[in-house]
Amino acid sequence: MKKKNIINLIKYHVEENEAGFRAEAYEIAKEFDRLGDDQLAEYVMALMSNANTFVPQTVEESSIFFEKLNTNTEAILLPDAIRQDIMGLINAVSRNVGINKFLFQGSPGTGKTEAAKQVARILERELYSVDFSTVVDSKLGQTQKNIASLFKQINGFVHPEKIIILFDEIDSLSLDRTNANDLREMGRATSAILKELDRLDSRVVLIATTNLYKYFDKALIRRFDSVIDFNRYTQDDLIEIAEILLNDFLRKFKGTGKNIRLFRKIMELAKPIPYPGDLKNIIRSSIAFSNSNDPFDYLKRLYKELISSSEFEIENLQKEGFTVREIEILTGVSKSQVSRELKGK
Repeated sequence: MKKKNIINLIKYHVEENEAGFRAEAYEIAKEFDRLGDDQLAEYVMALMSNANTFVPQTVEESSIFFEKLNTNTEAILLPDAIRQDIMGLINAVSRNVGINKFLFQGSPGTGKTEAAKQVARILERELYSVDFSTVVDSKLGQTQKNIASLFKQINGFVHPEKIIILFDEIDSLSLDRTNANDLREMGRATSAILKELDRLDSRVVLIATTNLYKYFDKALIRRFDSVIDFNRYTQDDLIEIAEILLNDFLRKFKGTGKNIRLFRKIMELAKPIPYPGDLKNIIRSSIAFSNSNDPFDYLKRLYKELISSSEFEIENLQKEGFTVREIEILTGVSKSQVSRELKGK
């Protein structure tokens, strides 16, 4: 054990920095283990465990910074361009050449967080998300200290080759401009992140996400080995994804009718079509809240959600390209009545 370990232990204790204290104790245990004194290392870790402040093999149970995420989720629907970039990321990590920091940028609902889960699943790594609310502190200078403690814990994982750290919405830390302190405080926090990213263990994979990429400091962007743009959805991509989502939900909800042609027409009229995250919620809610006595009620709800919330106008529906039968489904007015109204106009 080195002098600096003792000094840090005392310092963290006086500062009541529990995360830093735990991380330092862990470093001491690792040093004893490296020197061959495994019994003492185990004793130190056992003491910390009994004190309910440290569990060496399960960081998520001991750290205020981390939350372990479930990666056994449904397959994510991505355009080929993004999917190929994700597979390139997986290939790069698998080669163990030190390429380990990635930034996923794109609008909300584009699948950034879900993609990180899939990467972890494919690479068979555990995924830990950082809770930035525990990092940002109103006390002057405390945020930088927390950042240092955070990265110390990241670099202190027992098996760094088996984890992925997720900085979800990293802009909440590095781009916070609503903090009670002045801009220089958050500027110092960003500088602290830059420094710690340079020191990150190359065996740890770090994925950060943001929807504020254009506001990022260029120096921060340069710290990442690759930036993947999740905004690359074409209209055809979104319609295809919407159809897959629809078919999946229709299998789960009994009593609903299927009219893919009408569904696609509604999707094509939506300007713009929502990204998958929102699209999934809209389709699911439309089916779930639909009238059980009307198998196509969800299509009416989709139309009102995506195109117009006003009452249906038969003439407008015709102008939008809907057939008489499709207008009947959307309005509940019989085909004969629809035909008479259109002829009359």
